[in-house]
Amino acid sequence: MKNFIPTIDISSLLDANFDSLVAKRAIKKIEKAFIEVGFFQVTGHGINFKEINNICKIGNYFFNSSKKKKYKLAPKKWNKKNNNVYRGYFPNSVNGKEGLDLGDFKIKPSNIKKYKSPYIEYLNLNKSLNKISIQALSKYFDDIFSLGEILFKSVIWIYKKDIKISKFAFSRYKTLSTLRFNYYPKQTKPVEISKQDGVALGCETHVDSGIFTILYQDKKGGLQVQNRKNQKWYDVPFNKQALVVNTGLALEYLSKGKFKATNHRVLWNKTKRMSIPFFFEPSYDFKMSRSFLNGKQKSKEKSIVFQSFLKNSLKKFIEYQR
Repeated sequence: MKNFIPTIDISSLLDANFDSLVAKRAIKKIEKAFIEVGFFQVTGHGINFKEINNICKIGNYFFNSSKKKKYKLAPKKWNKKNNNVYRGYFPNSVNGKEGLDLGDFKIKPSNIKKYKSPYIEYLNLNKSLNKISIQALSKYFDDIFSLGEILFKSVIWIYKKDIKISKFAFSRYKTLSTLRFNYYPKQTKPVEISKQDGVALGCETHVDSGIFTILYQDKKGGLQVQNRKNQKWYDVPFNKQALVVNTGLALEYLSKGKFKATNHRVLWNKTKRMSIPFFFEPSYDFKMSRSFLNGKQKSKEKSIVFQSFLKNSLKKFIEYQR
């Protein structure tokens, strides 16, 4: 199926005025893509390609630096001198790929005690990166978070609710959103052989945990999406002007299953590859109720705090067994 992954121009949504005809058309395309595929590519997203290219250079610099420099940012499991558990660097001995998980850059030693979540940690990037790189990463986090808010407000608009309720779900400082760098080295063997079709994989078949993921993949590609109807796999084509968006379990929960989290995987690639996903995740204390998007909340309605929801969904990932 050619063009199984739709491409949507979202430039009309960037000012958060969703009532124009062109904005309504874009949102309808987003709704259709979420329901039918669970993946789409966005152009007109407002993030300059030069900025993305610079972020890629920073990631490549980090992963190609010395083991000593990388381990300075590793969680306590791999570096006993550190106190961080959730944020930081993990080695490829865990699951065939290296990673660097970065939380909100607004978290500082001066304010971290205000937030009662084990997932909110201050990571001292000065140990391994220079000031200019840290500033660039911080700006990219700001830009990609803002893009996530625009897309989430589009979802709220689909349900004909006031887009201002987005602030109840997402708050800077309290967000558990993660900017991750995935670095695939020259893998000598696949991480997994697909039980479905026998294909060698560099990243296991999985669904994401958050509201949605906004990803930049390099030109080597390798990302595949499963068609829910026929169970077949389709490549996500590389488009240097686009970012890839996919649904996660938290959005599936809030939408009562309307927007399902979608299986995806990465093919075994014998050459180096890097991808940069942004896991757009709510505030740790956000009470997820099924009426947040659907109807009025009932006084006795059950809800689950996002932090607990995330903890349960991360159990399936080897790299988070810490």
